[in-house]
Amino acid sequence: MNVRKRAFVNVFLLLLLVAVASTSWFLRSSVSNTNYEFLPDMAHSPRFAAYSSNPNFSDGQTLQAPPTGTIPREHQVLHYTSAQADALRAGAELSNPYGPGTNNSLQRGAKVFGNYCVVCHGSDGAGMGPVAQRGFPPPPSLLLPHAVQMRDGQMFHVLTYGQNNMPAYASQLTEEDRWNVITHVRSMQNASLKMSAAQTPPAVPKGEAQ
Repeated sequence: MNVRKRAFVNVFLLLLLVAVASTSWFLRSSVSNTNYEFLPDMAHSPRFAAYSSNPNFSDGQTLQAPPTGTIPREHQVLHYTSAQADALRAGAELSNPYGPGTNNSLQRGAKVFGNYCVVCHGSDGAGMGPVAQRGFPPPPSLLLPHAVQMRDGQMFHVLTYGQNNMPAYASQLTEEDRWNVITHVRSMQNASLKMSAAQTPPAVPKGEAQ
């Protein structure tokens, strides 16, 4: 390449650089300017309220039933029915994930018990809540041996599916709160057992009995 051609190429490249730099400066972004939106419908799709009509579905409704087999996140699938046999099976198969209970579990369980259970079971769990005091059949005491000996899993089944006059609370209480309530009930039962033991007079040896 001779000198003349090389100079021409250099001038051309210089002009190209100036053109690119000028274009970049002219089209520079600014925080005060709105960026160009490519395919804006992707970012601003039409929204519908859950209970509003919706022409996109054949039934004209926005809220659609979940597909068959859908499992909510963090939901434990329970393969039980409301039958007593399944309640016993739940007692054998399920265990309280909180065990004896942490402070948080006990506090949460006491709060949930106060909101949902006290009305029938009473604040002490003995079965004389405000509803029972107004003539409705009282529930069995949670402090009786039958309830004390009931396994956590069976108690969870009762909360989930109901039993006798007690309705199911699966739709009102999360699984976590059902276990928290059980933890609180166990705490009440333990306190009641300790109180009964403290009030029981010590046994008198046979030789000293009069």
